[in-house]
Amino acid sequence: MTMLSKNQRKLIASMAQKKYRDLHGLFLAEGPKTVSDLIDGGIHPRLIVISNERPAPDAVKASGFETITVSASQFESISHQKSPQQLLALFEKPKHTINNNAIHKELALVLDGVQDPGNLGTIIRAADWFGIHTIICSNDSADVYNPKVVQATMGAIARVKVAYTELPEYLLHYREQSTNPVYGTFLDGGNIYEQTLSQAALIVMGNEGNGIRDSVAEVVSHKITIPSYTKGLLGSESLNVGLATAIVCSEFRRRIS
Repeated sequence: MTMLSKNQRKLIASMAQKKYRDLHGLFLAEGPKTVSDLIDGGIHPRLIVISNERPAPDAVKASGFETITVSASQFESISHQKSPQQLLALFEKPKHTINNNAIHKELALVLDGVQDPGNLGTIIRAADWFGIHTIICSNDSADVYNPKVVQATMGAIARVKVAYTELPEYLLHYREQSTNPVYGTFLDGGNIYEQTLSQAALIVMGNEGNGIRDSVAEVVSHKITIPSYTKGLLGSESLNVGLATAIVCSEFRRRIS
């Protein structure tokens, strides 16, 4: 076993704050599946730490990257989770850019001010499940490299590219360059189950409390909604954005002939 240095412990702890993730160009991932998926996805670990109570996963062994083994008690002291999974790694942040040529040929998600890390992680996981490879976020959306987001993706962060930009400008540019629809979810939108849905399009999902902001709504070409089936009975006012995104993606993919 090896003792982590003071600087290594400090670096791991600092990953809770975005300014230090940006400063060092690193992010934290915990758990054998998430760490293994990231390594398999070609994302390079800068530091791998494992408890002596857990054998290293095959992906970690095969990677050839140096792994530091520590005691269970030391691992618990550095983990960001309430229930540590005995394996963590610091990874170099990938530099994702928006590939417009690719996006014009496929379905992509756009998130306008989605700020809850758990919701963002769920959306990334749903995108991965439904074969959506790109998510474009407004600059005020949650940071994809927040440890809570990384954890919620369950490894999907290795396969889904997430980029940040000024949405109104980007969407205007998209509309100018492409005839593809830009769908947006609104309470007063058309029933999604009765609409014509394209497999090359953008789908805009809005903020948890305020929905899609006006400056983004102005660029949306097709307003859609998920209808409620409470039939006048007392029911939920709205759906969680993570759940709503999964339903919307499922309906789009169901239409593939």
